[in-house]
Amino acid sequence: MAGLQQTNSEKILLSWVRQSTRNYPQVNVINFTSSWSDGLAFNALLHSHRPDLFDWNAVASQQSPVQRLDHAFNIARQHLGIEKLLDPEDVATACPDKKSILMYVTSLFQVLPQQVTMEAIREVEMLPRHSRVTREEHIQVHHQQRFSQEVSCLTFLLSSCCFKVIVSLTYLINLM
Repeated sequence: MAGLQQTNSEKILLSWVRQSTRNYPQVNVINFTSSWSDGLAFNALLHSHRPDLFDWNAVASQQSPVQRLDHAFNIARQHLGIEKLLDPEDVATACPDKKSILMYVTSLFQVLPQQVTMEAIREVEMLPRHSRVTREEHIQVHHQQRFSQEVSCLTFLLSSCCFKVIVSLTYLINLM
């Protein structure tokens, strides 16, 4: 479960995002997974630093999360030089890949203004524990642990079977 805890870098990054998107009531970023799947957080983050690039209301009212994600990734590529590292279809899910989101948001952090207040960091520290680890993240880790246990069990069974086969073959060779 240690993998579910936020690092200091994640807390600072989350603080920066929350501080940057504070004026966008449709956006409430509490993690690096499900908070990003509708595309609003990416667009709000870009718009908060570069409002000259697009009309927020037009993007916020777009029907599809995939359209909003595609818009954000294209704006970041065209105007900030950030390659389109994510596919909108991969992010527009119930629980997008945390490491991929972190990587992309870090890329934005590197090119956009980076001021983070202590207030924003304290706010992240005060988020309820269950908000930091979503149910989907918990289930995903549980499934990974269970899969790992099953693989270990299968490995043990296979090695045990292989040992028995080797002993049997050795016995047969000695009989010859």
